[in-house]
Amino acid sequence: MGKRRRPKLTAIIRTRGGLSVRRRWISIVAKMRERHTCPRCGMKAVKRVSVGVWECRKCGFKFSGGAYTPSTKVGEAMAKKVKG
Repeated sequence: MGKRRRPKLTAIIRTRGGLSVRRRWISIVAKMRERHTCPRCGMKAVKRVSVGVWECRKCGFKFSGGAYTPSTKVGEAMAKKVKG
């Protein structure tokens, strides 16, 4: 039997956890790796630098956010409360 080829995103997990864990991991990593909108300049050029640190490649704006997405639901709720 030949080797089975896995998608790159699930190569980290291998067989541990089963299919549901791999599917969840794929959705999280795919959202993390896509380009996000910069809060300062509005361009889709934000990428993750490290856990919770995001940087716009266009204007160089660095800001903190969630571990896998630049804005979290809790952060958005707090921003609404602060604005009024």
